[in-house]
Amino acid sequence: MTAMRALIVDDSVLARAMLARALKESGIPEIDQAEDGFEAIEKIRENAYDLILMDCNMPNMTGLDTVRTIRNEGKEMPIIVVSCESDQRMVAEILSSGANDYIVKPFEPKTISGILRKVLPDLSKQDRDL
Repeated sequence: MTAMRALIVDDSVLARAMLARALKESGIPEIDQAEDGFEAIEKIRENAYDLILMDCNMPNMTGLDTVRTIRNEGKEMPIIVVSCESDQRMVAEILSSGANDYIVKPFEPKTISGILRKVLPDLSKQDRDL
C-alpha cells in the first residue's frame, strides 16, 4: 500500500505544525501545506491527496470558498474543516458545500485520529493489518 498524502490549509504556521503532528501520529507521513485557499487549489491541481484539513477563516480565499472550488472541480477526497468558528449555521453551510466533517478548535489530537478513521477506511485497515 502506498503512503497516504494529506494537505493542510491554514494561515497559521502554528496550527499547520500542530495538525501535521496529529496526522503523522495517526499514520499519514506525507504532508503538504498551504497558507490559503488559492495556494491549496494550486497544489490540489498538481498533486493527488487522500485528505485535506482546512481552516475556515483565512485571508484571500475562505475555507468555505475553497471547499466549493474543490468540489466544483470534481475532487472527491475527504475534506475536514478545522476552525474556531462554531456558529451552527456556518458549520451546516460548510458541510452542505462538500466538507466531510468539521472540528472546532481547540481540540485533542485523538479527535483528529478518530475522524480520520471514519473518513479514511484504508487508514483503519492499515491499523488492523499491523
